[in-house]
Amino acid sequence: MSTQTVDTAAAEAIRGNRAGVFWRYWTASTVSRLGDQVTVVALPLIAVVTLHASAIQVGLITAAAYVAWLLLGLPAGVLVERVPLRGLQVTMDLLRGAAVASVPLAAALGVLGLAQLIVVALLVGLANVLFDVGSSTFLPSLVAKEQLTSRNSLISGSVAATELAGPSLGGVLVELVGGASAMLLDAVSYLASAALLRSLPRAEQPEPSSVASQHPGIREQIREGWQFVARHPVIRPCVVGATAVNIVYGGLMTLTPVFLVRTLEAPAAAVGALMATGGVGSVIGATLTPRLVARIGSGRALCWSAVIASAFALLLPLAGSGWAMLVFALGSAGFYGGVVVTAIVTRTHRQTQTPPELLSRVMATARFVSWSTIPVGALAAGAAASTFGPRTALLLLALASVASPAILLASPIRRMRDLA
Repeated sequence: MSTQTVDTAAAEAIRGNRAGVFWRYWTASTVSRLGDQVTVVALPLIAVVTLHASAIQVGLITAAAYVAWLLLGLPAGVLVERVPLRGLQVTMDLLRGAAVASVPLAAALGVLGLAQLIVVALLVGLANVLFDVGSSTFLPSLVAKEQLTSRNSLISGSVAATELAGPSLGGVLVELVGGASAMLLDAVSYLASAALLRSLPRAEQPEPSSVASQHPGIREQIREGWQFVARHPVIRPCVVGATAVNIVYGGLMTLTPVFLVRTLEAPAAAVGALMATGGVGSVIGATLTPRLVARIGSGRALCWSAVIASAFALLLPLAGSGWAMLVFALGSAGFYGGVVVTAIVTRTHRQTQTPPELLSRVMATARFVSWSTIPVGALAAGAAASTFGPRTALLLLALASVASPAILLASPIRRMRDLA
């Protein structure tokens, strides 16, 4: 049987059984992300509690996880076009599982150090780049176009649910078995995800564009995706706004464990629970997004959610010990709830308005630009915490969150009911 026949049969299998294929894809993603969220708590707690790392050193771990977008972000869109999506995602799952499993192994041998945590974060980050670009490209082949908003909302809601359950579970596991051992759950989740993805039919690869066919070099293909983003009247300001909010996100990843452990003196279980409040807000935001878009339009939903996220971020530095920790919980829930609405709306718009042959490159370009600022925010927040203290650094970060809604409101999106 020829390769073309196999690809055609696979494409028909996907179209004929979209629901079953999507739910396997969703299960793989959810299982993997649950493990990820355990590591989100375990990794910084290993650094802060076990290795007594400074705020800047915690920032280095966060930066290492996202600097991969600077190294690989732009070529990722071209690479994803040239390899089978299913095989790529399975391989990235196995690579991430091996990297994460090295932490409890090194701890058992008594050789775990800060350098290894940074290397593990970098390896997982590099694999995440290819996996995430492939995943965003894969999804439109699994569901009908008119279902993308609801499916993206479901996936974002599932991610939010894991952000709710994972940190809480991670905090408890860290208290019971230690941070390194808790990361075994993440390694197992990657293996389970790989097995589920391996069972999916191969996705149909889009035909290359005419420009890409005439100029097959990677640089030319990268330029085509970049120009589409830079010239698009909606995608461009959305990417710039996301870039601004991701500086804040990177800073929060660094400051949250440091602020909670050293300023509020919260135990590991409480740290996990407080970090999980972001998941509560994300679940609410993901659940409400389809209704918001239907009622007020995607353009208005995008702008209002950005404003709301910024307003709640201002509550974070006002938190105190004891019951006053609930102020942090409220601020975290509101901030992440607003951010997830903006993420769903902008991702759905890119997936529906981008030509299929450019989709992987456009997604890679958007994430390269926006996610590459996460390490900047992480390192800047670590430096600010070391200089001014965690609370002042958190206040500066909250003030910086105003940039994202300001960018969107200064763009043509402000006058649009719907982005399309």
